[in-house]
Amino acid sequence: MTPHFSPARSRREFLERSGLGFGSLAASWMLARDSALAAPPAANAGMNPFTPKKPHFDAKGKSVIFLFMHGGPSHVDTFDPKPLLATLDGKPVPASFGKVDFQFTKMDKVPLLASRRAFKKRGQSGLEVSDLFENVAKHADDLAVIRSCHHDGFTHVTGQNWMNTGWARVGRPSVGSWVVYGLGSESENLPAYVVMLDGGIKAGAPSWGSGFLPAAFQGTVLRSENPPILNVNRPAEIAETEQKKMFDLLQQFNSDHRNARAGDTELAARMAAYELAFKMQISVPEVADISKESEATRRLYGLDDNMTSEFGMQCLMARRLVERGVRFVQLYSGGKKGSEVGWDGHNECEQNHDFMARKVDKPIAGLLDDLKSRGLLDSTVVLWGGDFGRTPFTDGAEGGGGNRNGRDHNPYGFSVWMAGGGIKGGKSIGSTDEIGLRAQQDPMTMHDLHGSLLGLLGVDHKKLTYFFQGRDFRLTDVHGENVFTQRLLS
Repeated sequence: MTPHFSPARSRREFLERSGLGFGSLAASWMLARDSALAAPPAANAGMNPFTPKKPHFDAKGKSVIFLFMHGGPSHVDTFDPKPLLATLDGKPVPASFGKVDFQFTKMDKVPLLASRRAFKKRGQSGLEVSDLFENVAKHADDLAVIRSCHHDGFTHVTGQNWMNTGWARVGRPSVGSWVVYGLGSESENLPAYVVMLDGGIKAGAPSWGSGFLPAAFQGTVLRSENPPILNVNRPAEIAETEQKKMFDLLQQFNSDHRNARAGDTELAARMAAYELAFKMQISVPEVADISKESEATRRLYGLDDNMTSEFGMQCLMARRLVERGVRFVQLYSGGKKGSEVGWDGHNECEQNHDFMARKVDKPIAGLLDDLKSRGLLDSTVVLWGGDFGRTPFTDGAEGGGGNRNGRDHNPYGFSVWMAGGGIKGGKSIGSTDEIGLRAQQDPMTMHDLHGSLLGLLGVDHKKLTYFFQGRDFRLTDVHGENVFTQRLLS
């Protein structure tokens, strides 16, 4: 090597130097093609990947608040009344309902278990909701309850994967990541996708991860304690002016590097992340500061009660986030915290659900009230659901003694509800069979659910794709129908 040549620092540089550069022509064409196929339009143009993008068609829904009940709430005790269970309480499951697998229970070995809750017709619509959710029930005319959801994952991890990513196994992007990838964010100073927890969840961080999408689209965890986001505060020994100079210099170096590599979408995303992190040093403490919220608002969310204050704070923060343009907010109730088991009612399901519902009922109703009073419910889709439902018969786990008051996991038929975003409430869609065992009328898969959610945001789930491992992937895989979107809107 002659003295005026320096060693090649990368394979790309080696190809550029060798053979008069002909090797780099093919390599650059293939890399540019893959980048163009894989990258969102904003990143292709060298722009911020969170730049707002136009939906495929007009829609009222602009943002999402996903209320996730970790552990699996019982549909037959909340939003799916089953009178036949009261008649058959304590009797064997009729053979006509067949047999399916459950985590712990052999359904021919256990008796049916009627709900101990009182269901009532609510609002002008007469939608039936149990007394576990007396406060949410006041919004019955805003709710569209889907009673026919189902999937095939009867463990918590697979159930949470299905609900959050549309796939039973780890590795797919979360719903929130797909939404942000497809629509960007209306906020320049806050993360596009925010997650709030009350403990760990069994499926872990992949539930809000970006999978094979660029890492910029994963959820950012907002904590209840200070700092709300880890590592967001500027180190005390660095002055703001010094940090700004360092940041400007870094951006200049990155810009020079990017200009010579137009197809490098990862660098564009990283530059956007640095810029967002710098802005968040001011915006995150501001959004977490509720000192200017009125006492009436605090009471509305239950912040004055130890039972409701934690989830109430999450719900209030969700409103403050969507108010500031955050695209997707997910709240978890029932994470593993202390001795709590969340909504996992294997033993004493009645007591378990009574306790968990008292923690979230008032805050969720407060959130709906607050969004509605501020004109935000029209543009915000609120989705409530959990891992799966629970069995209409008793839990048969040997470790739980075959508890006569518990219920096993049931993925074959369960309920979720939606409100806002143009949804016409006061109705139920689909149904389970007479005992609540399986989805029966208008069954809704997770692909259907996610396709409908995207449809409420103006996104065609078949057109929202990402090129990975040689083919286009989408949230709904090769399945899903958005016929339910029109059912929700009409």
